[in-house]
Amino acid sequence: MPRGDYGYDAPCALAIFGSLAAVSGVGAAVAWWRMPPHAAGPITLYFVLFLINSASFYYTTRHGKFREWERILERVELHGGERVLDLGCGRGAVLVAVARRLTTGRVTGVDIWSTKDQSGNSKDVTLRNASLEGVSDRVQIETGDMRNLPFPDATFDLVVSSLAIHNIRSDADRRRAIAEGYRVIKPGGRMVIADIRATRTYADALRNLGALEVRRQRLGWRFWWGNPVAATTLLTASKPGL
Repeated sequence: MPRGDYGYDAPCALAIFGSLAAVSGVGAAVAWWRMPPHAAGPITLYFVLFLINSASFYYTTRHGKFREWERILERVELHGGERVLDLGCGRGAVLVAVARRLTTGRVTGVDIWSTKDQSGNSKDVTLRNASLEGVSDRVQIETGDMRNLPFPDATFDLVVSSLAIHNIRSDADRRRAIAEGYRVIKPGGRMVIADIRATRTYADALRNLGALEVRRQRLGWRFWWGNPVAATTLLTASKPGL
């Protein structure tokens, strides 16, 4: 398990799920006490559904996403000397997972540090997590907008992102972020994105940019945000070599 503290994704959504479960649970208890079973049943069903959604969301943000990213990075097969960029790195869950696989390489995280999208999100917290995990020497943190990255063309061997690009409001700006990520990839490099929505837009943008092997796949229950409808999709692509 991780030694750092990576907070909660979309904390307001988790709080809403939890509140709905609590309220419906009280309602179900009152219904079974004062109403006949056929009337209490539907209220109980709502309670169970909200409880399952809350439990799934909590598991994913605190445990599941870490396990899924370990599997994703195993398939990426890093050799240890790569330069990697994490778009919207947040408190560093994926950043640290990548850094553990590097030896002479380095991973750079960029973020605008929104606490609405991740609880307690800040540059200092991310650096502290990297230190707690023993990977500070392989980590660099930048404050910046993924739609206008402060890096030259063809800087990185791999660009990753987890549940960040969808937080950009418009599809046009999401495409800009994808274009920027693609711009800073070296020829022959790769892009790996896990996101809850808009991955079809990302895939179209990458194909228009000339990316190869653009693939999308839905990930399993460990990366569900409450239920299968809110599953995470993995997008992978590569940049043509010279």
